[in-house]
Amino acid sequence: MKIAVPRETADGETRVALTPQIAGQLIGDGVEVLVQSGAGAASSNLDEAYREAGATIVPDAPALYGKADVVVRVGRPSDEEVEMLRKGTVLIGTLGTLSKPELARKLAKAGVTAISMDAIPRITRAQSMDTLSSQATVGGYKAVLIAAERLPKFFPLLTTAAGTIRPAKGIVMGAGVAGLMAIGTARRLGAVVEATDVRPVVKEQVESLGGTFIEVEMTDEEKARAETAGGYATEMSDDYKRRQAELIAERVKEADFIITTALIPGRPAPKLVTDAMVASMKPGSVIIDMAAEMGGNVEGTEPGKEVVKHDVLIVGLTNLPATMPGSATQMYAKNLHTLIKHLMKDGELHVDLDDEITKGATITHGGKVVHEATAKALEPKDS
Repeated sequence: MKIAVPRETADGETRVALTPQIAGQLIGDGVEVLVQSGAGAASSNLDEAYREAGATIVPDAPALYGKADVVVRVGRPSDEEVEMLRKGTVLIGTLGTLSKPELARKLAKAGVTAISMDAIPRITRAQSMDTLSSQATVGGYKAVLIAAERLPKFFPLLTTAAGTIRPAKGIVMGAGVAGLMAIGTARRLGAVVEATDVRPVVKEQVESLGGTFIEVEMTDEEKARAETAGGYATEMSDDYKRRQAELIAERVKEADFIITTALIPGRPAPKLVTDAMVASMKPGSVIIDMAAEMGGNVEGTEPGKEVVKHDVLIVGLTNLPATMPGSATQMYAKNLHTLIKHLMKDGELHVDLDDEITKGATITHGGKVVHEATAKALEPKDS
């Protein structure tokens, strides 16, 4: 079996699907690994390191795709790359077909078996394959570092001969993996941190990291619907959003920085910070909108850009893990390797749709879109 590692083609993407170390482990299991020349350069994984691990360096994408039985990548393939995929090839990557379902249609038409890392079920035995969590960990950490660098004041309390400097105050919106990492990192840097989330069960986790949980009163019905079976936050009622916004608006006025992380799979990011809230913040304050790729949690976010609105800096970078490609690649490659081992049988990849993990992550197989949510997204909308 030949596993191919292409160079990522998305703008700003610096990660690569496999490290030389993981490539070497796959080779030790009898797999042939092909790596496109320069694929790992941006993450400091050079061609020579892959050669030393036993991988074969292939000069360009057409040659790579022409030999591959399995293609592993970080993000989505371009249209040109989809055309290079041979019928029967297995493609594994973060395909995001809920937001771009047309990609699934193209892959099915091409006869490609597509497995998406962002569709792996969030169950206990799949935790070591969960790239959403590993990459959110990187993103949450880097978001705080960016906020600390952009903020024109210290994060920690300082007592000096020049006087006492009070600590920065921050709000983290969304206490999932990224949010919890952001809370912990901001606290380690000395900031005072508050956090909010629609899931009341995360209160204890927030407090264990030294944060204060901003609690919105909820009805029993709201508590029951606040979290999906997979652990994701869900869209809340308009009345809940109103109560949440009123409570947060008072806190925002005192905040030096805000980090927003709220995402709902397959849906535009919920708007949590209004233009009026931004205007109420102190000049020089900083907002890091980690949901920028899906439209952003903040009114005024411009995906991929840093903009100033009402004297507040809004950072809408859409791929924070790519700003730390060394650690992000290491974690992604380990997740991917665990999935490959799960799928391998007698030296080949087997797609067993009776297996919960495989079924949940498989988008296309046998010329069809087999992922239920993606197939539903492709259905014609009522006019």
